[in-house]
Amino acid sequence: MVDVSDKAPTSRTATASGRIVLNRDAFGLLADGNGGKHSSLRNVKDDTRSSAYAADAKRKARSKGDVLTTAQLAAIMGSKQTSSLIPLCHPLPLTHVQAEFTLEPETLSVQCTATARCDGKTGVEMEALTAVSIGLLTMWDMVKAVAGKEMIVSGISPQARCGPWINVKLDQRYYGYREIRRQRGRMDKERPPPVTKSRA
Repeated sequence: MVDVSDKAPTSRTATASGRIVLNRDAFGLLADGNGGKHSSLRNVKDDTRSSAYAADAKRKARSKGDVLTTAQLAAIMGSKQTSSLIPLCHPLPLTHVQAEFTLEPETLSVQCTATARCDGKTGVEMEALTAVSIGLLTMWDMVKAVAGKEMIVSGISPQARCGPWINVKLDQRYYGYREIRRQRGRMDKERPPPVTKSRA
């Protein structure tokens, strides 16, 4: 575990995102539960499955409750447990966690974007990434009776971070890391020189 004892607490923010691809049956369940908020989903039709097995699977999935609300709560709760899940992560006093789910009917997918903030001695990227991971896994669990192996979770990655010496949007992974190094080099030059004590 990295020693951050000498660091001063600063305001830190990180954003991460990821995506889950569903099948039409699972996406139809989201349309049923969120038609008022996402009217475009009403046109999404279920697969042509009329078997009793498919009907029973949908009934089980609906009995678990609202998928997006449950996944949102799971993402927020999961971010607060990051240091318990990842062995060498520092426990951080989170001041804000936000999880949003964007439904994309064209690709039958749902994108999760999570932002975490804290006043601490180290960054909150892991908390944002954990929030996205737990949120998407919860969606998987909620609709697995309907979608099963057809679901795909992908693209979990940091999107932006803000700390004492950096504020970078990571649109692309390679460009992001290169930009981080450039920003750090520039900010190192802008830092005031260290105060040296002369020996008497």
